[in-house]
Amino acid sequence: MSASIFAPVRIGNLESPNRFVRSATWEGLATDEGMATPALADVLGELARGGVGVVIPGHAYVEKRGQAGPRQLGIHDDACIPGLRMLADAVHAGGGRIVAQLAHAGGLAHTPATGEPAMTATPFEREGFPPMREMTEADLDEVVAALAAAARRAVQAGFDGVQVHGAHGYLLSQFLSPARNRRTDRFGGSLENRMRPLLMAVRAVREAVGPSFPVWVKLNSSDFMDGGFEVDDMLEAARQAVAAGVEAVEMSGGTAMNPPNRMPARVTRIRNPEDEAWYREAARRFKAEVGAPLILVGGIRTPQVAQQLVDAGTVDMLSLCRPLIREPGLVRRWAEGDDARAACISCNKCYGPLRENRGFYCPVARGEVAGE
Repeated sequence: MSASIFAPVRIGNLESPNRFVRSATWEGLATDEGMATPALADVLGELARGGVGVVIPGHAYVEKRGQAGPRQLGIHDDACIPGLRMLADAVHAGGGRIVAQLAHAGGLAHTPATGEPAMTATPFEREGFPPMREMTEADLDEVVAALAAAARRAVQAGFDGVQVHGAHGYLLSQFLSPARNRRTDRFGGSLENRMRPLLMAVRAVREAVGPSFPVWVKLNSSDFMDGGFEVDDMLEAARQAVAAGVEAVEMSGGTAMNPPNRMPARVTRIRNPEDEAWYREAARRFKAEVGAPLILVGGIRTPQVAQQLVDAGTVDMLSLCRPLIREPGLVRRWAEGDDARAACISCNKCYGPLRENRGFYCPVARGEVAGE
C-alpha cells in the first residue's frame, strides 16, 4: 500500500503537504498589462486553504509576443515581481506551495494584445488571426533567454518551483509536433531536432535557477492530431528533459486548436471510475520506461481513483483543473472524509466567462446556466 494521497510527499527538491496539484488554469484575472491582482491572489489562496498541496497559476507569458489571451498573467518583466510575490504569499499563507508555469504561445499568441503577427515553428492557418511568420534561430534564442529570465523572477518572487510549458499546442509543443513543425533546419524533421527547443529551454532555466531549485515540465501524452506528437515521442522527450535537469513531468494531452472530437477534456463525460484518468495508459508506460516523478492531469474525479493510481505506482502526484473551479475546497473535503466524487460535470461552461473577459468561474455552481 502506498502512502495516502493526503500525506506529505517530496518530489525532487519540492516538499508538498499532499499529492494534489492545481494544474495551471487560465484565470483571466490579471491586469491588461499582465500584472497579478488581489483577485487572483484570493483565488490562489483559497485553493491552498482548500487543501491543494501545489498551486500552479495559469500559464505566465515570458515575453509580450508570447501572450496567449487577454488578462493573462505575465512574468515577462521585473515589474511583475511584486505582484507575483503577492501570489506566493497568498498560497504560502494557506499552507500550500506555488510553482510558476513559464509559457510562450507561439502561433497561438493573442495578436490583439501583442500587436504583431504570431511566430511559430512553421506557420499554420488560424481563423480570425493575421498570417504567422516562421521563427528564426535568433527568435528562438530570444525566447529561451526570456524563459530563463522569467525563471529568475519566479525565484525572486518567492515561488517554490517553475514548470516549463511544453504542452497544449503552444510554442514548445508546436516545435515538438510533426503536424505543426515542417522545418528542414536543425529544429525540424527528426524527433531529436524537434526536441531541441524544449531542451534548450530546460537547460537555460536550470542554469538560471541553479542546481537545487525545482524545475518541472508539462508535456502532452499525445496531441490527438493526425501526424502529431504521440506517446513514443513523449517518452523520449521526457527522458531527455529529465537528463537536462527536470525533476518531474506533468502529463496532459491535446492542443488548444483540437476539434472537440479530438480532445478528451471536451467530450468525455465521466460517469464511473473507469472513465477517469484519461491518460493513465500513457502514464503506466511513462513510469515503466522513464521512471521519473510523474504528475497526471485529466479526468480525475474521485479520491478512490486517485489513491489507486498512487498505489499502483502509476503516478506520484495528481493534478486537477476544472474540479477546482467548481469546488476550490475539494481536496480538503476529501481529506476530511467526504469522499463523494467531485461536483464538476465536465461541461466546459467555465470557458464562457473567460471568453467574455469576466474571469474564470463555474456558471453551473452560480446557477447561471443548467448543467448537462
